[in-house]
Amino acid sequence: MLQPLINSFWNADVWLPPNTTWEDIAPGPHKVVVYTDHRHVFFPIPLAFVFISLRYVLQRLVYGPFGKRLGIKDTRPRRAPNNPKLEAAFKASPKLKQPCGLAKQLDMTERQVERWWRLRRSQDKPSTLVKFCENLWKFTFHTSNFIFGLVILWDKEWLWDIDHCYIGYPHQGVSGDVWWYYMVSAAFYWSLSISQFWDVRRKDFWQMFVHHAATVALISFSWVCNLHRVGTLVLLLHDCGDIFVEAVKAAKYANYQRTCDVLFLCLIVVWIGTRIGIFPFYLLWSTTIRAPMLVPMFPAYYIFNSLLCLLLVLHFIWTFLILQIAYKTIQAGMMEGDIRSSSDISDSPENSNHNNSNCVNNKKES
Repeated sequence: MLQPLINSFWNADVWLPPNTTWEDIAPGPHKVVVYTDHRHVFFPIPLAFVFISLRYVLQRLVYGPFGKRLGIKDTRPRRAPNNPKLEAAFKASPKLKQPCGLAKQLDMTERQVERWWRLRRSQDKPSTLVKFCENLWKFTFHTSNFIFGLVILWDKEWLWDIDHCYIGYPHQGVSGDVWWYYMVSAAFYWSLSISQFWDVRRKDFWQMFVHHAATVALISFSWVCNLHRVGTLVLLLHDCGDIFVEAVKAAKYANYQRTCDVLFLCLIVVWIGTRIGIFPFYLLWSTTIRAPMLVPMFPAYYIFNSLLCLLLVLHFIWTFLILQIAYKTIQAGMMEGDIRSSSDISDSPENSNHNNSNCVNNKKES
């Protein structure tokens, strides 16, 4: 019953260039070109759970003990006293709207209600050690994947001349190293999409959810349509900036302030250079201007390009947050924010007094 719907969705006139069929780019033993196999698009999903398991093991055996040796504490905020009525009100609306009304109902002072509410909001926040381990895991992956991607793409012609992403398309073969690079990258973003729901909750949760969804969609559909060359460049470019994002936050949680400041300066240079410089003016310009000159356009290509434009919008949003931190850093004299979000370091109880003086508001997370 679903077959007609599937056939309609995977219409070759939509997903492939004119006069090209799925049979033309299907892998086979008698074909000169080693085409991508559309069935492999599901391979990263079970591999994502391998990444989640590996992350758990590394947090328990490596990152956690390493963080403790650096003096990072695994202490959590004090829990709010048990109060079923206030708990019910909190679950109905985490934002305290009418403290006076609740105080009268419970025969409490308004100050007592507000204090309970602050404790209740902070008790679910993870410890600094948990956040440090999360950032160290992402730093490890982005660093390893960037080096791996750079090594395997170094001798690929499209790294040095982006026009080769389109010349000969769709009859472009995929090598074993590029296959692994694509599968590993897709699995990591699948793992982030899954683990995001129990990871450190940040204020840019939905921006990151959209980012992961757009990235997984780009990787999956570009693989099916044999557009993997452009995909490898996008992955390489994003890993480069994310290395410094995670390094800055890990250094901040470890209280290595001078290292944090130096890494933050590197982040600004690398982030703006790759996400605001190379991505729109080289890669996106190529997919928008050069590609139509070299390849007959088809509907799916505009979908891919729209997803790349969506990533660019997210880049601008995060760049604004990073520059906002940089401006406040200059005023405060030290980096107090959390890159790309507004939820972590200075929200913790142990930092609240310092924040009331001259601290910089947080701005996130990768």
